[in-house]
Order: sequence, then structure tokens, then C-alpha cells
Amino acid sequence: MRFFITLSYDGSMYHGWQVQPNGVSVQETLAHALTTLLREEISVTGAGRTDAGVHARMMVAHFDTEQPVDTRQLVYKLNKILPRDIAVEDVREVDGEMHARFSATQRTYHYYIHTGKDAFLEKRSWMVTFPLDFDRMNEAAKTMTEYEDFTSFSKVDTDVKTNLCHITEARWTKERFCTASHAETWCFTITANRFLRNMVRAIVGTLIEVGRGRMSVEEFRQVIERKDRCQAGESVPAWGLYLWDIRYD
Repeated sequence: MRFFITLSYDGSMYHGWQVQPNGVSVQETLAHALTTLLREEISVTGAGRTDAGVHARMMVAHFDTEQPVDTRQLVYKLNKILPRDIAVEDVREVDGEMHARFSATQRTYHYYIHTGKDAFLEKRSWMVTFPLDFDRMNEAAKTMTEYEDFTSFSKVDTDVKTNLCHITEARWTKERFCTASHAETWCFTITANRFLRNMVRAIVGTLIEVGRGRMSVEEFRQVIERKDRCQAGESVPAWGLYLWDIRYD
């Protein structure tokens, strides 16, 4: 039998989702909790990878077992033994052909920035201290829906077979948070069928260059068309990034 787990986590203390030889990961922590409760070796497959320090409002993973599972009790017990920064929302049985990663049809990420020092946004959003033209950044972001090859925003030497992605949404919006300061908070939302490694952080870093007036919208287009990571901006810090939503048919 195959089961889907929906969970969320604060990635600040983890070396990303995927099991790492030199640090604690969310995948490892979840698999250990399931192995303890089900009393058999459980492996967990996630809907994607998040890098060290990246958060997830919604992550989906699957595991297989032949024993009957009381899903409601499993959610309760998992939340009792998992660390406070990992929360399980739901466990449900699915068709054996369903796959947490390959069956997903759409993913959404959010990236948050704020414009002044705020203790409550530390490690939750990236502070910028320079003015940004968000209208121009949105104009550049919109152009990405016209392209499919995003090699320019991918880490090099990855094991993926293609750098093609279908982006359906990319935009900046002003957010309202209950914080200690009067800093403005902005959110970049991007939705696609799949993402490349480091893709969102590289896109945000390049859009920041547009917002600062260091790159035109046309030059942003050229970055995409050249398919060269060296042409894009620097990757922004991990702690402002959230895996926000995952959709399945």
C-alpha cells in the first residue's frame, strides 16, 4: 500500500529535504519517525528537493508498507515524536501508481523580501536596503511565461535530463505582516510544472538586478535566451524561499 504524507517545516535547522551524509535532513528525520512508529524500515520519497535553509508550507511525500495503517492515529503520533519545526498535516492512502514527485502537475514557490530590519522576519525573509522598481521587475517576470528553457537559472552539472519548464505565473505582490517595524514586505510568487535546482533563487537574484536598474527588461530576456548561468544574477539567500503549494490531478 502507498500513502501520501502532507507536511510543513521550518528549514532553518536542516541541510535541506534530501538525506545528506554530513547533516540532518527533513527526509531523514521523517523516515526515522515512520520507521520507529511502524516498526519496519521505511523510506520516504518527496515531491522535490529543498536546499538547506529553505522552508516548506506544503511538502508531499510518499512511503510504502504492507501493514494496515490508521492514518488519523499516525498523524497524531508523528506530530508527538517529530521536532517542533516539522508538522504533519495529513496521511492518506493513494493508488500504488501515484508518485509524490512524478505525479505532481504543478508547484508554487514564494520568495519574501523586506525593506528594513525586523526581528520577527529574521530567517523568514531577506532584508534589502536598496530601492527596487517592482513594476519593472513584474514586467521582466511576466516574460518568463513565453519561454521553456531555463538553463540560465539552473545549477550546472545537475543530473536532470532536461531544463525545460512551463511557468504559468510569476509576479511580485506587496504583503502585509504583523511585524515590529514599518518595513515593507514583498512576495515573489512563481508557479510551474517543475523547477530546476536553485532556479527560483537565481530568478529572484536576476529580477533584483532589474529592480535596481542594473539590467533592462530586454537584457533579462537575453539572459534567458543565452542559456548561460553566468549571465544571470547571483542566487539570493535560502531563508526567504518557501515551497508553497503542490498540485496533483
